[in-house]
Amino acid sequence: MSKITPCLWFDGQAEEAATFYVGLFPDSRIDHVARSAADNPSTSKGDVLTVDFTLAGNRFQGLNGGPQFRFNEAISFSIDCADQAEVDRYWAALVEGGGEHGPCGWLKDRFGVSWQVVPRRLVELLEGPDAAGAERAMQAMLQMTKIDIATLEKAYAAASA
Repeated sequence: MSKITPCLWFDGQAEEAATFYVGLFPDSRIDHVARSAADNPSTSKGDVLTVDFTLAGNRFQGLNGGPQFRFNEAISFSIDCADQAEVDRYWAALVEGGGEHGPCGWLKDRFGVSWQVVPRRLVELLEGPDAAGAERAMQAMLQMTKIDIATLEKAYAAASA
């Protein structure tokens, strides 16, 4: 059991969000749903108060805390993607239903949670032996919303102008 579990504050959507997330990632599941024992400022007696869930082997908790706090980009989850197909799959699923495209591989899902959808190849190119190529790849990435590996590789390989 993990000593530290991130808790995500939702406005009545904790179970819906957890169900959505566990459907996206392998090694994921809903572990426990706790219902409120009494009326409180964010939920009524018997409503879902917390949802404990596991995403890709990592524990999380969703809390139906009410409308007082919203997610922002100060906290995000980075998804390590093996290839473009994985980038495309996660990107499409996370923006579906009201998510928002952001710059440089960032997005917000329909619950307002920020994600970074990052292909491993991006890191390899940015840390590659050709400093000028890495700079060109970085400049290309800064122009993107969803990361496109082929465009990054082309920028990295391009001759200096």
